Amino acid sequence: MPAKRSTLAKIVPYGDRVVVKQILQEEVRASGIVIPDTAKERPQLGEVIAVGPGRLDENGKRVPIEVQVGERVLFAKYSGQEVPRGILPGEEEYLVLKESDILARLQG
Repeated sequence: MPAKRSTLAKIVPYGDRVVVKQILQEEVRASGIVIPDTAKERPQLGEVIAVGPGRLDENGKRVPIEVQVGERVLFAKYSGQEVPRGILPGEEEYLVLKESDILARLQG
């Protein structure tokens, strides 16, 4: 009987791609109304959990990615590819983004 394989994997992005764990924030309007999950927009804030080795320039040299694992970033609204649930541990939502989709790094 073959050994049972774990369904959870470690994700390693290629090239200039970055894996981001989306940071979900409870949305409350000024009037105190809580917006339900089904009506919320996709979050644009996340924590970097993995980075690729970087892109290749026209001379074939590797250009390293500027963000590092653990940094919080702001990314473009409809960018990236969602990672299907069950591939990575936990109930969090993950995205694979190109480095160019990252708009800013948050400090503090």
